[in-house]
Amino acid sequence: MKAWQHTLLQRALQALLVGLVVGTITFFAMRALPGDAAFRIAAARYGYDLVDAAAAASVRAELGLDTHWLPALGAWLADLARGELGRSLVSGEPVWHELAHEFGHTLALSATTLVLVLLLGTPLGVAAALRPGGWLDRGTLAAAVALRALPPFLLGLLLIVLFSVQMAALPAAGDGNGAQLVLPAVTLALPLAAMLARVLRESLRGVTASAYWAFALGKGLPPRVVLWRHGLRNAAVPVLAWFGMQAVVLVEGVVIVETVFARPGVGHAMVHAVFGRDVPVIQGAALVLGLAFVLFNTAVDLACLALDPRRR
Repeated sequence: MKAWQHTLLQRALQALLVGLVVGTITFFAMRALPGDAAFRIAAARYGYDLVDAAAAASVRAELGLDTHWLPALGAWLADLARGELGRSLVSGEPVWHELAHEFGHTLALSATTLVLVLLLGTPLGVAAALRPGGWLDRGTLAAAVALRALPPFLLGLLLIVLFSVQMAALPAAGDGNGAQLVLPAVTLALPLAAMLARVLRESLRGVTASAYWAFALGKGLPPRVVLWRHGLRNAAVPVLAWFGMQAVVLVEGVVIVETVFARPGVGHAMVHAVFGRDVPVIQGAALVLGLAFVLFNTAVDLACLALDPRRR
């Protein structure tokens, strides 16, 4: 079996395991929450002002919330085996339909974030590697430590205060145009870009200390040609591996940032579903985010195989 086929098979099995584990854990976590789930669902449907004990009892009977957990979990797993995620307890719509629209917004935010990370982190990392100990090298180190330690919600609030409240330059919330995508994407991108600069710096420093780097320069090749032909390609493999590990940070950040900036998306839908005890939507959103993590790592693995012949 070829390396890429083995990678795809391994990731397919991982996706299956992620679906089962994430759905099961989410199911039991929602069952363990205190409070009356029927009352929360009725409130999400009709509003808190119109909910009473009779409305909660009606929802409880309609959805069978008093049934044992085993049939409910079995029904969800059966739906999953058929490629379905059930229906929302609040809206009654298929979960796939609700999440399909939200996923487009999440994908746009994630893609914009990755582009910003590459545009910011790559030149900073290269410059820091070629001038070790300089002001840029020390600055990227300080930025990486500070931004990585700062929670995403706090960084987002600081950017809102600065650019939306004080400067009135960018909108603080919504999803009406491209300008409303800037602050959420920057909130996610800044910590990752600072870390990318440090990872690329360390990887490229190892390349510049190698014998083949010195040999290429000794042949009279311009430094920019040596960097492009030998430096970035060899330094990219550890950087890609690091990117794969940051998928968790990106998924976690999407949930937080969509909530802070009131943006539609899978993470925002999941947070609202938690308050409304909409278990199928929560399970579906968690499943979509988990599968996105697996797909992202699959792409990273295939890119590493393409760049490094030793792994084939």
